[in-house]
Amino acid sequence: MPAGEPEYYAPAPSPGQDDAPGHTRAFTFGGDASLADPQPGSPHYGDDNVATYRAGQAATPPAGPRLHWKDLLRGIVRHPGRTFWQTRDHKVWAPALIVTFVYGLLAVFGFDAARNDILDATLATSVPWVLTTGVAVVLCGLTLGAVTNTLARQLGGDGAWAPTVGLAMIITSLTDAPRLLFAIFLGGGNGFVQLLGWLTWFGCAWLLTSMVGKSHDLPWLKALGASSIQLLALLMLFKLPLI
Repeated sequence: MPAGEPEYYAPAPSPGQDDAPGHTRAFTFGGDASLADPQPGSPHYGDDNVATYRAGQAATPPAGPRLHWKDLLRGIVRHPGRTFWQTRDHKVWAPALIVTFVYGLLAVFGFDAARNDILDATLATSVPWVLTTGVAVVLCGLTLGAVTNTLARQLGGDGAWAPTVGLAMIITSLTDAPRLLFAIFLGGGNGFVQLLGWLTWFGCAWLLTSMVGKSHDLPWLKALGASSIQLLALLMLFKLPLI
């Protein structure tokens, strides 16, 4: 370097320069302060401690192992919160499609007029009718679940598409099963069946909102808003026609 010329150099940043221009300090929302500003010698120093903010939650528990289909169905009924946390990152297509298809096969018998038409028709006519209804209910569940997932993402959610849609299909089928069982034997117009239908719809609303909230890290009101279209559609398709 020629004599008299100033020497330009860039010293290595020290730990104290985290907030200096050109440097970014790792931070967390609502977490341990030691993770946001680790000091030399601490167990977290040198690690990547940047936490991703999730809507409505400061931190998200890690997803557990994939549940067996029996444990999944049992968990949704007995301890839904823990089950939704554990399955938020796992696909549940097999139980979702099977449960929804079986529900669709039986759903037609919950309507008095349709049940009488099927029972009065020949076997060659009634079987395709029932199978078509089962497929239609599955397609309806897929569509409504996709709408719920899209709304949740637009409201700031970060959940995956497949687990949300699959769990939504299972929830809507399981919660209406008690009403459907009594409707098959008592008729859809029975007063007890109609009361049970409203109770199971509110149960579906609670479970669906809880699932969306945990799968997408959304607060309760936003999760309810994301579930609203699916809940209204279920009300119009399976509840109001019986009143």
